[in-house]
Amino acid sequence: MLPWKRVLRPLAALLLTAAAVTVPATSAQAAGAPSSGWNDYSCKPSTAHPRPVVLVHGTLGNSVDNWLGLAPYLEVRGYCVFSLDYGQLEGVPFFHGLGSVEKSAAQLRDFVDRVLAATGAAETDIVGHSQGGMMPRWYLRFLGGAAKVNALVGIAPSNHGTDLNGFTHLLPYFPGAGDLLAKSTPALADQVTGSDFLKRLNAGGDTVPGVRYTVIATRYDEVVTPWRSQYLNGPDVRNVLLQDLCPVDLSEHVAVGLLDRVAFHEVAGALDPARARPTTCASAFD
Repeated sequence: MLPWKRVLRPLAALLLTAAAVTVPATSAQAAGAPSSGWNDYSCKPSTAHPRPVVLVHGTLGNSVDNWLGLAPYLEVRGYCVFSLDYGQLEGVPFFHGLGSVEKSAAQLRDFVDRVLAATGAAETDIVGHSQGGMMPRWYLRFLGGAAKVNALVGIAPSNHGTDLNGFTHLLPYFPGAGDLLAKSTPALADQVTGSDFLKRLNAGGDTVPGVRYTVIATRYDEVVTPWRSQYLNGPDVRNVLLQDLCPVDLSEHVAVGLLDRVAFHEVAGALDPARARPTTCASAFD
């Protein structure tokens, strides 16, 4: 790499980080879009955005902390935005998404029904981070979700599990470790590459008819590895590598869902492809 590129790349990354911190408040004021509310059950979808958006947090996340960046981003653009807590373990506050993924998918089913009943919409769009991008696929395939969901957008989703950079390959060398993991934190065991859950989820194909799928991955993901395992195969699938949109975006697994406005711009485009504009590094300042 040329010396000037070594300087410009971290400088550009610094500017993107600054945008993530400073732009949300100013853009909300400048956009002039009506606030549609976050978890406001009186919100009625507009003609421009006729489907409510359900946000599904990741492992160890919750309905608030995971979406402090994206929920206001979508809200100010006129969407009705909702988020749920799921996968709670008894005695573990705040850190959710740890229970059985199948049971969590049933919680999502019930939440979507509640949102649709409140808003009067026929369908919803789902945006999920990490486990939250993978778990809805169980709902779509096995719990009737395909009839109620137009699009699923996964941000760094664990679609085919993770080997945690090879760490999970060591589990067989520690007798009882896998069983302990499955008993104490079922969702973690479910997301290990090759788990029985993932075999059932992905048997017969990654997608179901009638749903549009978008996957947004980052090559710097250190949690869902290898990052290409996040991609889906099938019709109506768009797999996106964040660095193909903005080469200097250095977001890793947490940042891409929490504060990356380049990723947020791509999410918005996936929710409204008819009005989508190309995502670039400059999208951080939209």
